[in-house]
Amino acid sequence: MNTVYATSANVAERRLAPPSLAISTVIFALRPSESSGRPTLWLPLVRRIREPFKDMWALPGGPLQHDESLQDAASRNLRETTGLAPQYLEQLYAFGGLHRSPAQRVVSIVYWALVQPTEAALADESENVRWFRADRLAELAFDHNAIVDYALWRLRNKMAYGSIAYHLLGEFFTLAQVREVYEAVLDRQLDPANFRRQIKGTPEIEETGEYLQGGKHRPPRLYRFTGTPGLGPDNRSTP
Repeated sequence: MNTVYATSANVAERRLAPPSLAISTVIFALRPSESSGRPTLWLPLVRRIREPFKDMWALPGGPLQHDESLQDAASRNLRETTGLAPQYLEQLYAFGGLHRSPAQRVVSIVYWALVQPTEAALADESENVRWFRADRLAELAFDHNAIVDYALWRLRNKMAYGSIAYHLLGEFFTLAQVREVYEAVLDRQLDPANFRRQIKGTPEIEETGEYLQGGKHRPPRLYRFTGTPGLGPDNRSTP
């Protein structure tokens, strides 16, 4: 068979084939900045080992299997690629642009996860799985830069209400650590005195009677969140 004809036939077959359904996940965690050591927002990426976009970094994910739900598929892909099993996993959005993949039409159901530092420390890292700063990403495979940008936009919007910050903290925390979460996500400095006053006025924030040990100065008081951490009202507008 003529090579040009065979290639054209393959392209035509792909155009007639039904779209493929995939699952991808954006995982946010706080990790220290390389320069200042202050907490910054990071996410794990996976290096692609096959075409299309071979050797480029991408969000963890894979095809949906016939015998699993969307959330089960997202959880399975996370375990297989990063070893993570986040306590919080929520559906973010569906991305189905016509030209997301050069090989075939692919619709991705995207989930996002927020992990505490102790969870993030358990993530598998290797030559093909690595953490990157969310605000300093190079070009990713497919449209994954746009997906990360949308996830960041959603996360920052939801910081204005609800209790999303407590998904990124341990069970016990100082008020300064809560402020660091807000500053890392919003990417700006907040006035410590005003922030402390606002947080202490939150009914779900409770003093534990314990203090953070190990510092050089007077140990700060530890608090805990007594409500149900959530992401606030859903907002599924387009990016």
